[in-house]
Amino acid sequence: FVTQRSGISKRYSESYVTKPLHIFSGYRPCGPFCGGCTAFISAGQNILIEGEDEDQPYVAKVLKLMGDESGQQKKALVRWFIRASEVPLSKRKLLGRDPHPQEIFYYKGRSCDDEVDAESIIRPVQVLHLDAAAPFPESCDEDTLFVKMSWDSKTFKAVTSDQVDSGSADSAPSHLKPSLPPSPPCSPPAAAPATQGPSCRVLPTPDPAVMRKASCRETWSSRSAMSAGKAGRMEAELLIIRLESIRNRLKPNSTLSPQATPSTPRTPHRATPSIPCRSLPARRPANILEEARIRLHVSAVPESLPCREAEFQDIYNFVESKIIDGTGGCMYISGVPGTGKTATVHEVMRCLQHAADVDEIPPFTFVEINGMKMTDPHQSYVQILQKLTGQKATPDHAAALLDKKFSSPTPRRETTVLLVDELDLLWTRKQNVMYNLFDWPTRRQARLVVLTIANTMDLPERIMINRVASRLGLTRMSFQPYTFKQLQQIITSRLDKLKALDQDALQLVSRKVAALSGDARRCLDICRRATEICEHAAADPSAPGLVGMSHVMEALNEMFSSAYTTAIRSASVQEQLFLRAVIAEFRRLGLEEATFQQVFVQHQALCRVEGLQPVSVSEGLSVCQRLGACRLLLLEPSRLGILQRVRLNVSQDDVLYALKAD
Repeated sequence: FVTQRSGISKRYSESYVTKPLHIFSGYRPCGPFCGGCTAFISAGQNILIEGEDEDQPYVAKVLKLMGDESGQQKKALVRWFIRASEVPLSKRKLLGRDPHPQEIFYYKGRSCDDEVDAESIIRPVQVLHLDAAAPFPESCDEDTLFVKMSWDSKTFKAVTSDQVDSGSADSAPSHLKPSLPPSPPCSPPAAAPATQGPSCRVLPTPDPAVMRKASCRETWSSRSAMSAGKAGRMEAELLIIRLESIRNRLKPNSTLSPQATPSTPRTPHRATPSIPCRSLPARRPANILEEARIRLHVSAVPESLPCREAEFQDIYNFVESKIIDGTGGCMYISGVPGTGKTATVHEVMRCLQHAADVDEIPPFTFVEINGMKMTDPHQSYVQILQKLTGQKATPDHAAALLDKKFSSPTPRRETTVLLVDELDLLWTRKQNVMYNLFDWPTRRQARLVVLTIANTMDLPERIMINRVASRLGLTRMSFQPYTFKQLQQIITSRLDKLKALDQDALQLVSRKVAALSGDARRCLDICRRATEICEHAAADPSAPGLVGMSHVMEALNEMFSSAYTTAIRSASVQEQLFLRAVIAEFRRLGLEEATFQQVFVQHQALCRVEGLQPVSVSEGLSVCQRLGACRLLLLEPSRLGILQRVRLNVSQDDVLYALKAD
């Protein structure tokens, strides 16, 4: 009988029995990807199933064919194989070789749906098992696939013919039968003679059948010419040419002329850069202060993240629940710089990856992009696509491919966790980049979890239009600035019982930074600089002593008393008010950029608060131009007038510190 669905005729077998979830004997595929196939699908056959890529459909073996009583829903219980392109890009190197174009792997993962719609079946396919050491056949049908290894989401392992029963060996050509004799185990290659030089390489072992044909090529050629006429002669000539080329490649290098000088080896077309190995081990720290300086570096990865236990648990529970349920969602994480937002998310991902490795949760894919590392917001599509699939495409093409990937239903899809750092830098006039990033997780088939990080708490309400903010949702988390006690605890945990800083000096640094911004990175930099000053000032380098108050004060003066700080303190009252207006407008917008007109409104308000006479627009422009000439501000060309954009050329902390000290 025939049913109509989406304008496509689907023809089903007469053997279907109308009982709930009854097993039926066969199914005849009929769809847009069948290519006129009239094969009858039955249990035990290997099939192709529609997937995301039309050129590389999914491969599976049919275990059962089931249907419901109404005759509208038919399903197939399958056992999956996986292609090399479906293995994560970072784990393909575990195979140890380049995969064959027609090679598939027996899939032992558990993150797959075993039931698929019968309408998604394209046609049957030949799957043949080969021994792990056996070579792949040179000429074979494109509908014939080979399996040597299995993949369990972690490692590749050899698979036996009992595990992979093709079920269609009788219909295979004689030269592609799965009963090929196993190749002997490969022995280590012998040492190359010294005369061969660096250009010698190991050639593949010739096929015995090809060599037998080569030994009697003249007889075979004459017979084929007599029996097949002109077509036979052409085939014989082509075979002779191929065999001659094989013989030339197999000739040993010792037959070359001894006068031949070795040529300079050519650089490979796709040379992989490598870091040279150390000839000597890294030097160990000579004293306590040198060890403390290494531990206090902002790039050092600590063993734990103190003072962020509650935030860590909330993010962990959110992502873990989405991975287990196979759903998607968004979380917005905000906080001032240096409060541990990115470090906490990275620690959550590390713990979740460990849980996936020990099979506590289903496997997932983690992708990270940073708005600071992109020249254009649309480059985010390119980076996401490349990290997920390894493909390179233009931004528009990458956006279309990602939209198709997260929209099409697939039986095998791992959850993808996407971290978007510096979200405010992905803002565009139409906000289409943000809209797509927040819209994809709402689709049922996407299984996408998006974690976004920005510095402003109310960024969605400030710069996002309603349709973008609504898709972001209400799952938000705010990281508060560190207090001086938390900063003390962070420094103490970094040092890990290493007595390098005096307690009074540590408390002074913590209170200074906490009163200004609560930035843990600034606190680490000051403590690290203080250890350098103490080490250089010590009379005995082997025993420099503890970092005291004088060293900390000198480090604070160096950190905050730069040339920019001196210029801000020497500026006029109106120029200092203009800098304060710039910071106030940046915080209001949630961006690091504003127009002169927006800043001038803030400047007028600050003048009234301070009891000063508000300046005119021309005077305000001259104040802005003077700050730009001192390189405290970055300005657009002055021809734009009040519409020129303004950016700070120094950090906001330095501006606030200079104005507060003044």
